[in-house]
Amino acid sequence: MDDTHGTAAHAELNTLVDDLFRRQAARIVSTLTRVFGPGYLSLAEDVTQETLIAALRQWPYSGVPDNPSAWLMTVARNRALDAIRRERVQARGYADIATLQAAWDELEQAVDLLDHEPRDDQLRMMFTCCHPALSREARVALTLKTLGGLSVPEIARAFLVKEETIARRLVRARRALRERRVSFAVPAAAELPFRLDSVMDALYLLFNEGYSAHSGGALVRHDLCAEAIRLASLLAEHPVGNVPRVHALLALLLLQASRLPARTDDAGDLLLLEDQDRALWDRRLTRAGLLELARAASGETLSVYHLQAEIAACHSVAPNYPSTDWRRILRCYDDLLALAPSPVVALNRAVALAMVDGPEAGIAALDAIRASPGIASYHLFHATLGELWRRAGDDREAAVHLTRALQIGGTDPERRFLQARLDGLGVEAGRATRDA
Repeated sequence: MDDTHGTAAHAELNTLVDDLFRRQAARIVSTLTRVFGPGYLSLAEDVTQETLIAALRQWPYSGVPDNPSAWLMTVARNRALDAIRRERVQARGYADIATLQAAWDELEQAVDLLDHEPRDDQLRMMFTCCHPALSREARVALTLKTLGGLSVPEIARAFLVKEETIARRLVRARRALRERRVSFAVPAAAELPFRLDSVMDALYLLFNEGYSAHSGGALVRHDLCAEAIRLASLLAEHPVGNVPRVHALLALLLLQASRLPARTDDAGDLLLLEDQDRALWDRRLTRAGLLELARAASGETLSVYHLQAEIAACHSVAPNYPSTDWRRILRCYDDLLALAPSPVVALNRAVALAMVDGPEAGIAALDAIRASPGIASYHLFHATLGELWRRAGDDREAAVHLTRALQIGGTDPERRFLQARLDGLGVEAGRATRDA
């Protein structure tokens, strides 16, 4: 009994540390990078990770500190300063000790101001990660890793590429920041539009990984969604981000997040939009999202975030599933496909098309993108085809695609949903699938 209690308590503490670390990691890395410079970004990430390990080892025995955020920051800064002191002493003797002490003093102040100062630090970090010296893919990957706390496998799934590819991008990105001595600052006006779009890309992908996790035991990762909304709000509140497309992005995230309470049942299983209890939707977030969408209406530029936010708004304001304005949603996807064509947009458009013109029309639209890069290994492509074939009345073909979706992967709730759909097709469909 005592062993069971001890194991449960230890697991609870691990969860506490992990949740706290997820919230604080970006702040710690940003503060360390401000003090020591972007050239030490890799070191900042390393010591922050080491600090988590130290907390997991020490807190079960010493207890959780009264101010765990300050503890994490203090331990991380000490590790960073020790590492930099060793590096500089080895390279140049003891001449830089005074400089290091000044850095120490500044960092001491940063610890005291942890709850007040990190806003600007994290904004600077966003733009540092999105420096034009880096490729678009490297910028987004570095932002997701540094500010979002995503692992290399998670980023790889978001990009639909191999883990090795992401690892190489991160190594090259950090090296480029160090070699170019990139400043830790919000960019000048001339560079702002380019850098701003990269920041928005990263925040959008961070939210998506939380809204529909690509693997694991949970469909939704609320921590990632909340972090993406927090960072997007931080960006929208700053003068450099107070522009229509940023408000459109924030509107999209808020409207999508408003439906999170109803996306799964009590067992954590997936609920489709048509099966969700809309009384569970967070109307506070809906109102906030609609307000941000109204703020995004100024100006003459239409962004992909405007269109996606409008689609989300169509779902949010519909009192029930049958009353959803699918024709308006389809027009938005048509515009979105023209503005930023991609296989995933085409996939979502096919779903809307099926709601307007029937499942056969959606199937034809999906067949047209079958050869698109990465789509054949995307489990939601096959899951959608399976669902449309099921609605079209062809259980055998539906079983083929549902089985393929299961073979590729997905989260545990998604797999349970797909298996239930497959089981519901009957024995003959299952046999046909195995033969196929």
